[in-house]
Amino acid sequence: MVKVLFVCLGNICRSPMAEAVFQQMVNQAGLSEKISVDSAGTGSWHVGEKAHSGTRRVLQQHGISYDGRARQVRDEDIDPETYVVAMDQSNLSDLRLRFGDHPRFYRLLDFATETSVREVPDPYYTGNFEYVYRLVEDGCRGLLQYIRTKEGL
Repeated sequence: MVKVLFVCLGNICRSPMAEAVFQQMVNQAGLSEKISVDSAGTGSWHVGEKAHSGTRRVLQQHGISYDGRARQVRDEDIDPETYVVAMDQSNLSDLRLRFGDHPRFYRLLDFATETSVREVPDPYYTGNFEYVYRLVEDGCRGLLQYIRTKEGL
């Protein structure tokens, strides 16, 4: 089983959005038995909370359901077989500080093909959930293609 973990700061906006979008893509590709998808935050502020209402709203507008709860990344999440996908460089740096070097630490938008943007901005502060959705969707498409190629799926 290929594991993918999306990571942002609080696990209420960007990473749950990426988890839901990627899960839908995995399901549509018929790969739900081969790829597991999860999300977590580097911080603990929102542990146990639902995703931000803006995230839930934009996902619903795109026909994607999500009912996960925020959690903080754990030691057992980080293993050599897991693709750990951060939303921005700050999240990636936090992961490296806590867990050291990892062969599969990535930034989501490094897989994007339709934008030159490489940081998923936090819509918690801007309210721009639709823009973030478009970036996440682009990155997730590229990530799924990368994993399919690399893992032979």
